Amino acid sequence: MALQEEFEQQGVWLFRYRSYLPLIILLIGTILYLRTEIYPETFFLEETPYEIYFEISCLAVSLVGLGIRIYTVGYTPKNTSGRNTADGQVADTLNITGIYSIVRHPLYLGNFLMWLGPAMITGNFWFVIAFALFYWVYYERIMYAEEQFLRNKFGEIYTAWAEKTPAFIPNIKNFVKNDLPFSWKKVVKKEKNGLFALFLIFAVFDVLGELIENETQFNYFIIAACIFTALLYVILKILKKKTHILDEIGR
Repeated sequence: MALQEEFEQQGVWLFRYRSYLPLIILLIGTILYLRTEIYPETFFLEETPYEIYFEISCLAVSLVGLGIRIYTVGYTPKNTSGRNTADGQVADTLNITGIYSIVRHPLYLGNFLMWLGPAMITGNFWFVIAFALFYWVYYERIMYAEEQFLRNKFGEIYTAWAEKTPAFIPNIKNFVKNDLPFSWKKVVKKEKNGLFALFLIFAVFDVLGELIENETQFNYFIIAACIFTALLYVILKILKKKTHILDEIGR
């Protein structure tokens, strides 16, 4: 099998099991985070006045990633840009405006930053490097498979857009205004899981870290945010399942 077909098949397979990637990162990251808490000398900011600012910075990185996802999802129509489903890839139209005018894979850029935050908070430099390399190799195949699908479906329109739009590092100079208005309904339907998961991870890390050190100086802001987003998740889940309040034609 030629490498072109092999990369495409690997990308399709990896996308199908992409949900396991965060679990692997989270498991290894939790072990390394607890190790840092037990042996604070392994991280130069541990047990210093600057530790809290570092933790806030890690959360901020993750929130930027979530913000990128929210911005992307809020402006896209239904079934666009090679979205993978159980039945295969779907793309009724090609997104080339808004954030898609400056980067071809904004959702994967958002995912990277969302998971970079928990990787950073472990205080393990080599784990952050390993995470970045692993993410690159993993998602490179997925992006390749999606781009092959889009190239075959949209032909020259896709090629012309791809030639001037970076795959992963945004080029702000290329920005073109979005065709559609922002849809909060679509955002709350699609991104409620990520919002809750983000604060849950940081809350669990904070609680575990304090318990390991036999202390109770918890970050109550993170814990409160976790509780709030958990309640919000439950409410939105019920609204989505029991009502049509969050439904929007074409989104």
